[in-house]
Amino acid sequence: MLELLSPAGSMEAVTAAVQNGAGAVYLGYGDFNARRNAKNFTEAEVAQAVSYCHLRGCKVHLTLNTLLTDRELPGAAQVAAHASDIGIDAVIVQDLGVLRMLRQTVPDLPVHASTQMTVHSLDGVKLCADLGISRVVLGRELSRDQISYICQHSPIEIEVFGHGALCMCWSGQCFFSSVIGGRSGNRGLCAQPCRLNYGWNGQADEYPLSLKDLSMVRHLRELEEMGVACLKLEGRMKRPEYVATVTGIYARAIREGREPTPQELEILKQTFSRQGFTDGYYTGRLGPEMFGTRQEDKEPRELYAQARASYENGENRKEPVRLYGLIQANQPAQVAAEDDLGHMARVEGPVPEPARNVPLTREKVEGQLQRTGGTPFSCEKATARVEDGLSLPLSTLNDLRRRALEELSRQRQALPQRRKLPFQPGVRYENPKEPPVFTLSLRTADQLSADLLRLKPALLYLPAGEGAANPDAVRHCQEAGVPVAAVLPRICTDRELPQLERDLIALRELGVTEALCGTWGAVRRAPQLGFQVRGDYGLGAYNSQTMKELRRLGLISATASFELKFPQIRDLSKTLPTEFIAYGRLPLMITETCIIHNHSGRHTCGNVNLLTDRKGERFPVVKAWGCRNEIYNSKKVFLADKAADWRKLGLWAARLMFTTENAQECAQVLERYLNRGRYQPAEYTRGLYYRDVE
Repeated sequence: MLELLSPAGSMEAVTAAVQNGAGAVYLGYGDFNARRNAKNFTEAEVAQAVSYCHLRGCKVHLTLNTLLTDRELPGAAQVAAHASDIGIDAVIVQDLGVLRMLRQTVPDLPVHASTQMTVHSLDGVKLCADLGISRVVLGRELSRDQISYICQHSPIEIEVFGHGALCMCWSGQCFFSSVIGGRSGNRGLCAQPCRLNYGWNGQADEYPLSLKDLSMVRHLRELEEMGVACLKLEGRMKRPEYVATVTGIYARAIREGREPTPQELEILKQTFSRQGFTDGYYTGRLGPEMFGTRQEDKEPRELYAQARASYENGENRKEPVRLYGLIQANQPAQVAAEDDLGHMARVEGPVPEPARNVPLTREKVEGQLQRTGGTPFSCEKATARVEDGLSLPLSTLNDLRRRALEELSRQRQALPQRRKLPFQPGVRYENPKEPPVFTLSLRTADQLSADLLRLKPALLYLPAGEGAANPDAVRHCQEAGVPVAAVLPRICTDRELPQLERDLIALRELGVTEALCGTWGAVRRAPQLGFQVRGDYGLGAYNSQTMKELRRLGLISATASFELKFPQIRDLSKTLPTEFIAYGRLPLMITETCIIHNHSGRHTCGNVNLLTDRKGERFPVVKAWGCRNEIYNSKKVFLADKAADWRKLGLWAARLMFTTENAQECAQVLERYLNRGRYQPAEYTRGLYYRDVE
């Protein structure tokens, strides 16, 4: 049956989820999870939660799904070791370095890939399987056909989101909160700028980035039939009453194999919604109807009171058990309890005596064994063998039943025997002494010029589609002695893969041998087509363990996350040649829905459209692969005058990332970074390199 995974931001929420039918809960504790503002748990509380859940047949998943620095990894290793000791069933991760640490320190603890890993294709799933991950949480933007295709061919379990808040950006690729406000979604402190008002033509009078909450409650049977292993409910920041209500409705619908009733749909809406719900990604109905904002409604007090009663008034969740009794002459009385997990508990009592008046019967023994009230168990079946003419007090039978269930409880709560090893960061590589070379990334072939090529950048990145469509541009670079690498799209679903492969094959025939990859599916696919892989910022290279893992995967270079400060970049162990973004508009979001078309009804993505926020800042919105949008920062990162700071970081390259610039500007920028010009943007930012990112 489809596993239902519920959120738990507190012990009360754990109880609410379990008592309302969750098959598993996910929670966080410490500073290493994607909801650091949630109440979270202490070590003692999380141990209590695991014990409570396991007794009632519910699994517990721990979130370690943020990017961590080298200094934070030892602390995360301690959290993981404790989690393994107390019987956590799986850990959810985003960071490849965290995964490497877990494999070293707690190799027996199952690992799940967070949706923050931006896995959205079969290639991405297979790479996760190669890394030892046992379950992948797919991107929420996939359609039913895409999910079905992945499930049919996946070597590991697939989990999808079923209900709750939707991010506007593909998870793991959003930098809006960190770049604008210094609070990183990749570090668990997203400030949700997508919920604010924006607009066009200088007016911030719309909410073009605020999606309605997801609801997949009408598609449960279909998801189960296509092979989805687990349905995830979002909401660790929500109150326990929300968890109880949503879990209960989904659990009953799954268990009974039915659609929700109109009353249940209305209850979901009353509990929390943003002008209703959407299943637009799943059904392929992308458009303005997917968007909504939270309306200030009165608290549904009666509904919340009913929700509290579902988990505060005793045991509403009962695990099925089978009870057996054996009453024989001259033998101790025996009772056994067996559950569906394979546990069997046996206890013995006194020897029955010959009956003086009314002898004990099978029916009487079975009746006593069935009385499991006040426990987390319900007697599915009671079977007894009772010899004739014997007597045993009913109080003794009750005691045997109680002891058998207590022993069964102990077995269900028993801690697993798992290996636990110390965390060893390993050898640190010395920073190279040579000054970094310059690499350039272009968005279009029109940005290429003879003036730019005469400045001899070390490497030029060109989108695969642009390079394939403009072979002469590739040849001009090669003739000028400037090698070209193909940039693979950050998002490429299985449906879009054939077109990408055609573009890459065309580039390979032109002599292009390197590919810049920002997602795990691309990292796996590019070598199969004959390309050496360079890692882009989308891979989240945030610590030295990630760098080592990228090298193990065969990459030839990596891009340091632009959410790192300069001292943190300096301290990365440069296992691979490393570059950083030294110039350009930082990407804020990549969206599956076209916000330009939503606004105007027209596809004018070929132009640069400007999204305006409430402060008057204007963010360029440009077309990305597959009719997606990419939103860039209003200001460009400019560091030409700060070369003394970044030249000593041990970097292989400084990348100048061109987005909205014309060909002349591109050449002028490179000239300035080569100390040959005077270019400076009218407005610019130093990015996140000099300020702390939470």
